[in-house]
Amino acid sequence: MNTSVDSRPATGVQVPTHWYNVIADLAGYVSQDRRPAQQPGRHGLKPQLPLSIYRQSVSDEPYIEIPAEIRAQYENWRPTPLVRARRLEKALGTPARIYYKYEAASPSGSHKLNSAIAQAYYYKKAGVRELVTGTGAGQWGTALAMACTVYDLECTVYMVRCSYEQKPHRRVMMELNGARVIPSPSVTTEAGKSILADDPDCAGSLSVASSEAHEYANEGDGVRYSAGSGDNHVLLHQTVIGQEALAQMRELGEYPDTVVAALGAGSNFAGLTMPFYRDAVATGRSTRLVAVEPKSCPKLTRGVYTWDHHDALGNTPMSKMYTLGHTFIPSAIHAGGLRYHGAAPVISWMYHKGLVDAVAYGQSEVFEAGVTFARAEQVIPAPESAHAIRHVIDRAVRARETGTPETILFNLSGHGLMDLGSYEKYLTGMLEDDSAAEAEVEQALARLSQTAIR
Repeated sequence: MNTSVDSRPATGVQVPTHWYNVIADLAGYVSQDRRPAQQPGRHGLKPQLPLSIYRQSVSDEPYIEIPAEIRAQYENWRPTPLVRARRLEKALGTPARIYYKYEAASPSGSHKLNSAIAQAYYYKKAGVRELVTGTGAGQWGTALAMACTVYDLECTVYMVRCSYEQKPHRRVMMELNGARVIPSPSVTTEAGKSILADDPDCAGSLSVASSEAHEYANEGDGVRYSAGSGDNHVLLHQTVIGQEALAQMRELGEYPDTVVAALGAGSNFAGLTMPFYRDAVATGRSTRLVAVEPKSCPKLTRGVYTWDHHDALGNTPMSKMYTLGHTFIPSAIHAGGLRYHGAAPVISWMYHKGLVDAVAYGQSEVFEAGVTFARAEQVIPAPESAHAIRHVIDRAVRARETGTPETILFNLSGHGLMDLGSYEKYLTGMLEDDSAAEAEVEQALARLSQTAIR
């Protein structure tokens, strides 16, 4: 890692004592749990959230205190480093100043542990014995497995089948921490069986894994479903990232013009950007907040703002979000953590109001950016993070061409050490072409246009 003076964790920065709740600063925001009438028999799911987490998810308080026990766990790896990417700047010949928040410093290798620890803590206090979840690329499943080990909880993970096959070492990490990992769709649930009956070769999606995990939780005694992204409380827990980054940049006498993060459902993006949104509201600063998504799953840039389910079978209640439709199964891209059909309701509302921006890129240009970054900074980014890097490089090149300095901050949300097979495919010219994904997106949007509830 780059170790120049302004690349180290800012020495005066401490682990935040509170999570930041962006809802408090969204004038006119209406809670997205006001749902239209559901189809009969669609949501017979028992409540999954303990009251403590539910209160967080509906709160309009700007800050929610982090319990001392959770904060003590955070201090095992937080604050994470803020790094100046000097060698990338030099390689690009840009006047832009590029910083990244290095969330790969966590024991799980990604930002996901910030919420996993918090959720496991609250579920344990509520008397739950087992947590079940769905995971895309495996970062969330890994983090939850580790958190369950800390709090002596059983853990079951439904892992999207294409990621299960592409990233076997993620499965091993989960199993090392005592989790049971099941490729999704599976024959262990009625949801999985129904999907496999229609498509025996289904690559799976996070919404499919979510359907299976919800079914498992609904039928088990002392079992509850744990969400890795999208829900208000998950976005809340991740704001330790942005609060630290804001303090670290201030200590260095810096402030970003643009803040960038990849977007799956939203925990990575919200975690870094929301504290900067609050600062912009408080100070009047103009800071561009950019969500980066894959062209094969472009919910913000191409999706419809409508009411939709969070799972593939439509068993969960609806939220209003930008979506490609809950039945949409994206192409089996290697950035598995971004293969979710919808964006978090809060982020969707902010995008709808023009408070945040979004861009989308194809798989090859994303991996090209990941390789450029790895060779310059000697840090291998996760494919999800490489989406953010693609946009950072584009902005840095633009700064070079216009001669306009810009300070850019992005979230390196996880390392790519479990994704070397994907990088090998790119380096050897064997990376799958995802151009056909655009046709799949068009088909999904055509289906959605017939059923969307505006």
